[in-house]
Amino acid sequence: MLYGAIEGGGTKFVCAVGTSSQNILDSVALPTASADSTLAGCVEFFSTAERRFGKIGAFGFGCFGPIDLRAHESSHGHMLATPKAGWSGVDLLKPLRSHFDVPVAIDTDVSAAALAEWQLGAGRGLGSIAYVTVGTGIGGGVAPHDLTARRLMHAEMGHIHVRRDPREQDFPGVCPFHGDCLEGLASGPAIQARWRSQLDALPAQHEAWSIIGGYLGQLAATIALMNSVERVVFGGGVMANGRLLPYIRAAAASVLKGYLEPLSQPGALDAYICAPQLGTQAGIAGAFLLAERALGSVPRDQLFPGGTSN
Repeated sequence: MLYGAIEGGGTKFVCAVGTSSQNILDSVALPTASADSTLAGCVEFFSTAERRFGKIGAFGFGCFGPIDLRAHESSHGHMLATPKAGWSGVDLLKPLRSHFDVPVAIDTDVSAAALAEWQLGAGRGLGSIAYVTVGTGIGGGVAPHDLTARRLMHAEMGHIHVRRDPREQDFPGVCPFHGDCLEGLASGPAIQARWRSQLDALPAQHEAWSIIGGYLGQLAATIALMNSVERVVFGGGVMANGRLLPYIRAAAASVLKGYLEPLSQPGALDAYICAPQLGTQAGIAGAFLLAERALGSVPRDQLFPGGTSN
């Protein structure tokens, strides 16, 4: 069975075709331009792939958001209000459905990455994980979760409000909606606006490391308290190859103050808050898993151990 997979990001769209993420026959990276041209490029790639390799049985699409994921609504698969110019209101699924009469599963890019890390990476063998990406924006997803469950929308972990670090009380934040939410304070653009530099270009002793790690540590503690997942994985360009992790762990410990007994043991947070194992491949791997889910080729008890989902 051939699957089509799309990882749609604010900078590029990665399209791949194969029997799984471990057996990719062809792939392409397209710059994220206008919605029409970008999605048309995806359709062209998969049309060419079908002529070369045969019929694609299902598609998985992990895309930047926010997205309407309410399967019971006519707006399912539409982009909601987004700072990405020209993308608000776009029907992300229509181009695929107009050219390929096969099932399509869509989720946020970060939820797709969470699914991949849970099944294939840092969360393999665990009952649940959360995946957080810190880059141009900040997003988070929990795996497993049931796409058929009726919700207001997907999680928006990057837009929670956090306690301001006293060293930067005057920084207004960069989120166009909230100003100083987590994304407004700790994303790549926020770091650039605050210090005119990328984080990994700043000296190891620079205050930015503890400030950004402090904000992300608050998020990790919030996830532990609200979702009670078994591991929190931090990825994305701002993570600087894991150099932020010690600051995140220290901040999370400061917030929790030993309240969650499983995380109060010596060294527990070192394993609990970790880097991804799949690296930059988590998103496209998750899109393949979504395609398998769309076709129903993965048994439900494998997707949701114990028959339950978050």
